Amino acid sequence: MEKKIIELEKNALEKWNNGDPSGYLALYASDFTYFDPTLERRMDGYEAIEAYYNALTGQVRVEKSEIINPVVQATESMAVLSFNLISEYGGKVCKWNCTEVYRKNMDNEWKIVHNHWSAYIPEIQGMI
Repeated sequence: MEKKIIELEKNALEKWNNGDPSGYLALYASDFTYFDPTLERRMDGYEAIEAYYNALTGQVRVEKSEIINPVVQATESMAVLSFNLISEYGGKVCKWNCTEVYRKNMDNEWKIVHNHWSAYIPEIQGMI
């Protein structure tokens, strides 16, 4: 199960890195919720994320990315994937934290019901 979840993530991320959000859209459940550091509030529902991602189609170009320390915590029907991501594009290096909650649907497919991205910002460390 752990390998399957990580494989789903890697395949979706590969498409995303080339400007194609369809890999993630294929994984999201209809009742999907989403936190992103570029958004003020949580986004609710598949239609909302679909519209948001469709507007980004072709705009994302990540030259290199690496999933670091993926951990899957699972039951038979639910799984939580958490990992760190390093992305490189345009001479910049960005570090991300990601948590995704997967649920097995009636067709025995893993679908993401919640995704939470946060940026690693080293400057904040001194404030804590």
